[in-house]
Amino acid sequence: MSFRTRLALVAAAAVGIAVVAASVVVYLVVHDQLQGQVDRSLHSRAEELTRLPGGIRLNPDGYLDIPQGPPGGESDFVQAVPRRGPVIIQEGYTRGLPVDAQDRKAAGGGEGTRFSDKHVGDVEWRVVTISATGYALQVARPLTEVNRTLHRITIFLILIVLGGIGVAAALGLLVSRAALRPVRRLTDTTEAVAETRDLSQRIESTGQDELGRLATSFNTMLAALEDSSRAQRQLVADASHELRTPLTSLRTNIEVLAREDELPPGERERLLEDVVEQIGEMTALIGELIELARETRGEPQERPEDIRLDLLTADAVDRARRNRPTVEYSTDLHESFVHGAPSTIERAVANLLDNAAKWSPPGGQVEVVVRDGEVTVRDHGPGIAEEDLPYVFDRFYRSRAARGMPGSGLGLAIVKQVAEANGGSVVAERPEGGGTLMRLRLNGRPDSRPDS
Repeated sequence: MSFRTRLALVAAAAVGIAVVAASVVVYLVVHDQLQGQVDRSLHSRAEELTRLPGGIRLNPDGYLDIPQGPPGGESDFVQAVPRRGPVIIQEGYTRGLPVDAQDRKAAGGGEGTRFSDKHVGDVEWRVVTISATGYALQVARPLTEVNRTLHRITIFLILIVLGGIGVAAALGLLVSRAALRPVRRLTDTTEAVAETRDLSQRIESTGQDELGRLATSFNTMLAALEDSSRAQRQLVADASHELRTPLTSLRTNIEVLAREDELPPGERERLLEDVVEQIGEMTALIGELIELARETRGEPQERPEDIRLDLLTADAVDRARRNRPTVEYSTDLHESFVHGAPSTIERAVANLLDNAAKWSPPGGQVEVVVRDGEVTVRDHGPGIAEEDLPYVFDRFYRSRAARGMPGSGLGLAIVKQVAEANGGSVVAERPEGGGTLMRLRLNGRPDSRPDS
């Protein structure tokens, strides 16, 4: 069963319950009104008879001598119930109404007025009993017309209930069709995306209600998926391009090594050194590709925490000194706290140090400063050409001067990715005196300690 059908059925059921409840109330009110009219008429007739001069008398035939009621009025039956013995009925009737112990008790007086229902055959009578001295006067009226009226009203109310439920079901279908139109568009778009893998499709979003916000959220999700898919395709294309050259070179060297007998003396050792170096570069490239792919897929990283940026940078500098003994590092590290993932921030700082060392001449100096949530790394190498500045943080971008040097063009791209993931930024500058200055700004809290 579709959601639209369920919605229509729920609406029909709700209306049906409301109409049934209203019909029951109407029936009870009409029943009370009709019965009240009969009760008032009977009570008035009984009071009239008890006020007759000399009371109620018997005619020579032993029947009650009852004056006729008002012209055009109901034909009421009257009988007197003594405390003992048979009842005395009105002339013209062959049998009286059945009496019970309460009716006999009322004959003794003191019971006041009592209404009751009695059945004689298939006829229901409404009876009022008034206590009198020595007997109880009962005036009765058949409820045939009242019951017939209630029966007609019952049929009429049943028809109203059935009609109301039918109308509610029809209107529920129309309303659910209009209300679920945005959901249908969402379903159609989802099915189209699943079938065609086309993430550029969007849902027309109108209004600020829940369905409108759902469509907007779905469009946002599609846009994010499209960006992620585009980034993945670009990463695969770039990685394929970057891996092709070292793989081709590695294959060539291995093929040459396979012809060992044809190699001149000393050539084999040189080729083996090239192979080892190329394998090392490929290992580093693959590691960086894995890091980028993890970020591109949105895989969860370690839980962010408060970090002493100065201590983290000091550890990174110590490792850089061991790996790059030909470069001197000078540090100016001030206590600074940031909030983020420690391993990724450490990777970004290490990449900045490695990039600075790569461009520094032997014996060159790399200056590292940490202050107010910012890491600055400056080298005194040739610097970045003006035309290369806008692209140094792009994936696989390598300037003309860098094409003859080891590296994949991913180190600074990872720095930018880490900075943005931790609410920061990174920029490259051409400082006075030459060289390159990199500024990695994170979401630091200047000169403060972590919140307790």
